[in-house]
Amino acid sequence: MTGAFDDLLDANEKYASAFTHSGLSGRAARGLAVVTCMDSRIDPLGLLGLTAGDAKILRNAGARVTDDVLRTLVLAVYLLGVDRVLVMPHTDCRMSKSTDEDVHNLIADQYGVDTRSLEFQTVPDQRAALRHDITRIKSSPYLPKDLVVGGALYDVHTGRLQPVEL
Repeated sequence: MTGAFDDLLDANEKYASAFTHSGLSGRAARGLAVVTCMDSRIDPLGLLGLTAGDAKILRNAGARVTDDVLRTLVLAVYLLGVDRVLVMPHTDCRMSKSTDEDVHNLIADQYGVDTRSLEFQTVPDQRAALRHDITRIKSSPYLPKDLVVGGALYDVHTGRLQPVEL
């Protein structure tokens, strides 16, 4: 790697020198999977009172339940001890402030890259999208019917969760 990562490698050396998680298994100790956004303001372990090894954290733009998230949840449920799933998008999300067309146009205009073959899955109504994604998990033929699934909107300005019911 180039010098662009020196700060990270240095930080990792410090982290590894005091590393205490070597005894953790790959299973979710608290039986939880969290689907959340890639937004760097979200600390999923901290805001849920969890520690390393407690949960499987799945992150993508907008906290959407994509085909890949479903694939990962199937593995987490059957192989890694997950028996409940929290879908947790957040307030002030860039994905809720644009349409896919807006994002395609912005990237084309500013960077000259044609992204029209991608679906960005922007979220004009976060609560509706969250209800849709919860339903998608609950109705998946690949997941157990008794899998506990819930949703909450995380407020990045207060640190509070706002539960969302179907």
